[in-house]
Amino acid sequence: MPTLENKIDFAVVLQVKRANPNGDPLNGNRPRTDYDNYGEMTDVCNKRKIRDRLLERWVADGKKEDDGNMIFVQSDDRKADEYTSLRARAEAGLGSKLGSAETVELACKKWLDVRTFGQLFALKGGKKVKKGDENEGDTGISIGIRGPVTVQSAFSVQPVEVTSTQITKSVSGEDTKDGKKSSDTMGTKHRVDQGVYVFFGGMNPQLAVRTSFSDADAEVIKAILPKMFENDASSARPEGSMEVLKVLWWKHNCKAGQYSSAKVHRTLTVKPDGSIELHDLDGLTPEIINGF
Repeated sequence: MPTLENKIDFAVVLQVKRANPNGDPLNGNRPRTDYDNYGEMTDVCNKRKIRDRLLERWVADGKKEDDGNMIFVQSDDRKADEYTSLRARAEAGLGSKLGSAETVELACKKWLDVRTFGQLFALKGGKKVKKGDENEGDTGISIGIRGPVTVQSAFSVQPVEVTSTQITKSVSGEDTKDGKKSSDTMGTKHRVDQGVYVFFGGMNPQLAVRTSFSDADAEVIKAILPKMFENDASSARPEGSMEVLKVLWWKHNCKAGQYSSAKVHRTLTVKPDGSIELHDLDGLTPEIINGF
């Protein structure tokens, strides 16, 4: 299958209402903000949601093992196979070829997210180096695959207000000697009351050649982006509290691109109410897709 023929830039405009879009575990799971109180969702968070939707698509299509649409990095609460680690999944998928010169080609052929975002196979158990040599010990396996699709962190278009609420549980999680409620019955929940965020991404045809990322793969990502928050509800993100408003899709007329990605990004202005304003670039007009 031919690889990606045209450079692509894209943007996703999303809305948060009374939800915690991406909690910071080092800050009591409060919604991430920068020093100016602009809300943030990390690129890892955004890619996790894209992977989850891609995994659901693969399952809905009948979990066809050899269709090239399997997902390698699966979260524990959503995994669609019996493997409990990336190593187990890699060994089952690649067998004796893991760590060989064929690893990159076979991994990209088998897993859509590897073909898309790339992957680092860094596993123990590689070649043993004799004592006294420069690299004494277990060298392990370290094979990096650079993916053609990049996704940035999302930032709110204006500072956000974070509301914190004290909560209690009706039962204790642990017994206490005096029979009173244990300290784990108390807690705090945090949310962003209202915020409009935007993140950008891009697809590089030169890197697509290395992973065999195709135009058909690009269309799959394009179809997934408006549905990023479907089936993603939790107590921190109730149903309907996270919504994609718009996806903007700039398809250049060549592999190198008609304009730099930075110049393309500057043509988009997102307003606090979620509406957008676009500035013209000669010969490059984005496709505007409504959220799901």
